[in-house]
Amino acid sequence: MAKITYIEHTGAAHVVDVTNGLTLMEGARDNNLPGIEADCGGACACSTCHVYVDTDWVEKLPAIDSMEEDMLDFAWEPDPARSRLTCQITVSDALEGLVVHLPEKQI
Repeated sequence: MAKITYIEHTGAAHVVDVTNGLTLMEGARDNNLPGIEADCGGACACSTCHVYVDTDWVEKLPAIDSMEEDMLDFAWEPDPARSRLTCQITVSDALEGLVVHLPEKQI
């Protein structure tokens, strides 16, 4: 289990424990966090679980694959260095303390 911090566009922070093996999207969904819609349910077929990874964590996450990169083209104001889809990041102990920032909106 890892403690993950999701920071809303407004600055409101939500620190939640996410079970290893779940994705960041599932952790947000299971904890009823606002700002991650996850319309496709985690199939990497939309961009409604888009976040900006805190700069301290960008290099610590697994590399982005081409499918996720393609979906990020549809995200609200994607940042080439920090944008990720939470459905594509699986939680492990190595992500303890991860911080992600939610965009102003999901599209």
